[in-house]
Amino acid sequence: MKRWFSVFLLLLVFLAACGGNEGTSGSEEDQTASDEPAAEQQEKDSTESLENPGKGEKEEEETEQSSEEEEDAQEAFVQKEAQYEMTDNWSFQPIADADPKVALLTIDDIPDAHAMEMAETLKEKGAPAIFFVNGHFLDTPDEELAEKRKQWVKAIHDMGFPIGNHTYSHKDLKTMSEEEQREEILTVSDQIEEITGERPVFYRSPFGSNTDFVKELVKEEGMLLMNWTYGYDWEQEYQNASSLADIMVDTPLLANGANLLMHDRDWTNKALGDIVDGLRDKGYTLLDPALIQTP
Repeated sequence: MKRWFSVFLLLLVFLAACGGNEGTSGSEEDQTASDEPAAEQQEKDSTESLENPGKGEKEEEETEQSSEEEEDAQEAFVQKEAQYEMTDNWSFQPIADADPKVALLTIDDIPDAHAMEMAETLKEKGAPAIFFVNGHFLDTPDEELAEKRKQWVKAIHDMGFPIGNHTYSHKDLKTMSEEEQREEILTVSDQIEEITGERPVFYRSPFGSNTDFVKELVKEEGMLLMNWTYGYDWEQEYQNASSLADIMVDTPLLANGANLLMHDRDWTNKALGDIVDGLRDKGYTLLDPALIQTP
């Protein structure tokens, strides 16, 4: 009897041991199962890496491109130490030992239709210029168009081009009362500040028609009043790209410190690249407005 009892005890011990091993085995399977998603993801990542070896590089390039775009967006016009001053005939001369052979590019009547494309042409060629705004273009009854034009002005400013004041309605200020002249000028300065965050530092009257009141108001507002030394794109015979490019570069009026007047026009837009190249071929440096002395 004792022998059978001993055998029975041994059998119980054996069964208990087997049950314990099954429990341990189950735990290992559970652990293995819990590790499978991570293992599969690691294998998937390795496979993707082999199939797309440039994926990481592409992500790095996108990050670098994003950083460059942020830097470009911060290239807004900032004035530097003045190296040139305006003369009585609206040209520019060096204050000290700066290069006298310079020419300033200015574009009036923006943003009508071609200002953005003109700014892109100048940016591509590394050519500085001043863009002068007419306020009525930003206040058109077509709200969608008005908003688009405001975006153009902001984009041009952020590309590094100064935005100048060219009055609201582009009418002869000599035909207006002093209060009307004030409104014509300050309305546009307010518009520019709202769009760019900065008030303009350059001012130009339509037709170069300046009154004593305008001169005083512009000075009080901290703007530099400027007319121009020459321009042609409003004349019928130069309302085509080829003729305009030729006269802007070959005119006898081109001289050191020249102040070139152009407008937001189709033919001027088409001629602009050739004008920039022609001036440089003649040895002229395009004057950076940031170097011009302002009040």
